[in-house]
Amino acid sequence: MELTKILNASLLDIIFDGRNKSYGAYELRSKYSKRLGLAIGITAALALVILLLSFLSSKFENTEKKQAIVIKEVEMTHLEEEKPLEPPPPPPPKPPDPPKIEMAKFTPPKVVKDEEVKPEEEMKEVEELKEATISTINQEGEKDLGIVAPPVEDKGGVVVAPKVEDEDKVFQKVEIEASYPGGDKAWGKYIQREINRYIDELTDAGKAGTCVVQFIVDRDGNISEVEALTMKGTKLAEICVNAIRKGPKWIPAEQNGRKVKAYRRQPVTFQISE
Repeated sequence: MELTKILNASLLDIIFDGRNKSYGAYELRSKYSKRLGLAIGITAALALVILLLSFLSSKFENTEKKQAIVIKEVEMTHLEEEKPLEPPPPPPPKPPDPPKIEMAKFTPPKVVKDEEVKPEEEMKEVEELKEATISTINQEGEKDLGIVAPPVEDKGGVVVAPKVEDEDKVFQKVEIEASYPGGDKAWGKYIQREINRYIDELTDAGKAGTCVVQFIVDRDGNISEVEALTMKGTKLAEICVNAIRKGPKWIPAEQNGRKVKAYRRQPVTFQISE
């Protein structure tokens, strides 16, 4: 480009001087300002239309809401005053105490000197006892004419024998279970000795496992009603039942500090070594 034309030429003409302006880039850059203004104008017009529509829509909705409001008259209900609660009726009068019955204390005959006899231990005459109730205390009152006297607390120390529980009762659960004399260690040696006597038969049978034997130990330690609960019919069950049945007496169970008759379950485990 000539020097005289550079001062009057635009930046775009200077950049594309000597280049192919019909290629497209020159035209795009030269019309960029027009396209940008057109785009801003269209965007502004759309935004204005949206705002206008929104304003008209909200105004229309407010008009419909105002028309939908209906004012109704409200009638106030007359509320009656609450009546005070009536006081509860008075409690019924206490029934009169039953009449006291004349009682005479029975004093067993005892030979003592007259000056040693206490007034409360003095024996009543037979005539005084005819219309009085024999009791442990002396009490003045009405004559005994068939009226049942109220119970009188006995402070004379009458001892009532405690209830005797059935001695034949067999307990399922007790505080202290029956045990083999010598403890678990002695029991293990005893049952091991019995198993070793029949070890060949047990091995040939080939049935290993745990046999639970149930039996009853009475208050003297005697064994009864021995039966196998598991592995019934096996050689191990037979050995366990016979061992307990022919063994020594057991230490009886205890309940509430006394010996009782109770059930006992004893497991015995047998394993076959390979």
